[in-house]
Amino acid sequence: MRVAVVGAGLIGGSVALAASARLGAHVSAYDPDEGAREAAARRFAAPSAGDEGSPSFSAVPSVHASLREALDGADAAVVAAPLGVLDGALGATLTAAGPDCLVTDVGSTKRALVAAHDDSRYVGGHPLAGAESAGIGAARESLFADATWYLTPTARTRGTLLERAHRLVSGLGAHPVTIDAATHDRLVATVSHLPHVLANVLVGQAARAAGEEHSLPATGPSFRDTTRVAGANPALWPDIYLANADALVEAIDEAVAALADARKRLTEGDRPALEAWQEEAAAQRRALLEAGAFGGPTALLRVAVPNRPGVIAELALTLGRGGVNISDMSLSPSPDGRNGVVTLWVAAATADRAARLLADGGQPVTT
Repeated sequence: MRVAVVGAGLIGGSVALAASARLGAHVSAYDPDEGAREAAARRFAAPSAGDEGSPSFSAVPSVHASLREALDGADAAVVAAPLGVLDGALGATLTAAGPDCLVTDVGSTKRALVAAHDDSRYVGGHPLAGAESAGIGAARESLFADATWYLTPTARTRGTLLERAHRLVSGLGAHPVTIDAATHDRLVATVSHLPHVLANVLVGQAARAAGEEHSLPATGPSFRDTTRVAGANPALWPDIYLANADALVEAIDEAVAALADARKRLTEGDRPALEAWQEEAAAQRRALLEAGAFGGPTALLRVAVPNRPGVIAELALTLGRGGVNISDMSLSPSPDGRNGVVTLWVAAATADRAARLLADGGQPVTT
């Protein structure tokens, strides 16, 4: 596989390193900034840095001075530009990429991008991975190991390219999860963007409590863990907040209402209600962690489908909306190309639910 990476920062650099090491891919990278290209060339020349025991590299990723050079012959292009310039970088990549090249990105909001780039080659993406430090120097081959990586296809997405995106993400070490763009943005507003907002609020509140000297007594792990992301990458996060502002405002409003409810219980001295609240939170956290677990036995489902645009994405989105994750997939077209069979692997515990979801959507499982 030939993989092009557009953007040589933490995520783009890590994609390049992982694709080379784990997939044995021929990787070419491009960044519009000359200094970033030079830094990437230095980083790629030492692929084992920060990855003790990582797989050996079949070839060092190459760095190119033009986008077209990097995309030449690419089977897949991963656009890893900052969110503020991602729309333009994605458009330029789609223009320069070949007719059969998968184009995906790593942006943390998806609705606007998916709406702006109505192209059958485009599959929106968002890896839930990062590091304390930004930049190519912090890139590492293992960054995506066991991470969730969202894929947001549309009705126009070509099935073969969605399959390629799935295999690429899996090959980088992540777990692909197919979801529609609107659901993705509502979800990340709650589980990613809101925690950053709350962390900023908590450190501000603690700083005010400490006074001008900013000298608090030694804090416990609860404060340190809860505020780990406070103030993260000031050049990046304002664009993330604004790109998902409506969903984030809704999540903030829900959090404010929940805090008001907790305040009411405290002012009323309602200990049983507070205990029940803690127990409910503990049970909900366990359920969320278990639902997000990967691995374990899988089941195979086969679905006969007509050869038309978007049918594979429909399958994946139907299961994604129903909470069923596809761990692997393969496509088998008929000899005349008019239809085919899609083979899906899902967690064994969700197989019956997956079959019901597909049947309800008019795509029954075949034996």
